[in-house]
Amino acid sequence: MNFNFRKTLAFLIIGCTLIFSGCGTTLTSSEGEKYEPVVKESRTQENPSEESVKEVVVKEEKAPTIAPVDVKPTAPVKVAPKEGTTDQIPVTLVSTTDGDTIRVMYKGVNEPVRYLLIDTPETNHPRLGKQPFGTEAKERNRALVNSGNLTLEFDVGEKRDKYGRLLAYVYVDGKSVQETLISEGLARVAYVYPPNTRHLTPYEEAQQVAKSKKLGFWAVEDYASDSGFANTPTASSESSSSSASSEAASESSSAVSTPSAPAATTGTTEWFDNCTHLRTKYPNGVASDHPAYQVKMDRDKDNFACER
Repeated sequence: MNFNFRKTLAFLIIGCTLIFSGCGTTLTSSEGEKYEPVVKESRTQENPSEESVKEVVVKEEKAPTIAPVDVKPTAPVKVAPKEGTTDQIPVTLVSTTDGDTIRVMYKGVNEPVRYLLIDTPETNHPRLGKQPFGTEAKERNRALVNSGNLTLEFDVGEKRDKYGRLLAYVYVDGKSVQETLISEGLARVAYVYPPNTRHLTPYEEAQQVAKSKKLGFWAVEDYASDSGFANTPTASSESSSSSASSEAASESSSAVSTPSAPAATTGTTEWFDNCTHLRTKYPNGVASDHPAYQVKMDRDKDNFACER
């Protein structure tokens, strides 16, 4: 075999070796040289080598840890009472206007406060003037709001009326002033405008008890009703002496909060707002020499008032 033939054969063998290098077969040239295929190690995610697994484990074991944070407790934050809830907001009394209105210092401002859900007889109304039991209601209200710590509670609806007055439930040492006035027959349930009706039910229940016992103005027939108080002549239209003595008696009486008689008796004068009122005590009327006689009730001018 000549030299060229052997050289050609050697190249063929080398070519075959390269072609079948992936088969893992060892080839030998004609001159005895061994050609071993080069096999690259393949590691897949499905079959990781032991070294790979160890490496992952080591990394997980050496993961950094977070040091605990030393949190110091802080002082509790004081939250002011929320308006529109049952929270009671402390206020300072300035003055008592009448049976259902006062003035207080609220958020540093002198504000009028109109009691929610009640109405009391007037004491100085521009049209109605002074109504029966108006003075009693005012004085009882004055005594209540001056007897302890005063607080206001706002409902979820309007906070002010059309006159700009605050609308609120009023408490003294946690006790409702409104409910006290109602239960003593010096206030009626009125001006019910939803949604400001949180305490309507207990107020109505207290009123029913007062009516059944004829307390306060409920002792006067047809005086108080759902529409208000009877439009009667005011005390200012009476003689000045009668008005003054009636006020003095009402203010000095120990039972000013719960009047038990339908009229105020003042020594020589008894004042009634009309004949219906007078007949609750004197069914057949009174003569002109009687302390309860009033000219305005003597319509036929026969010196006998409210006769049947």
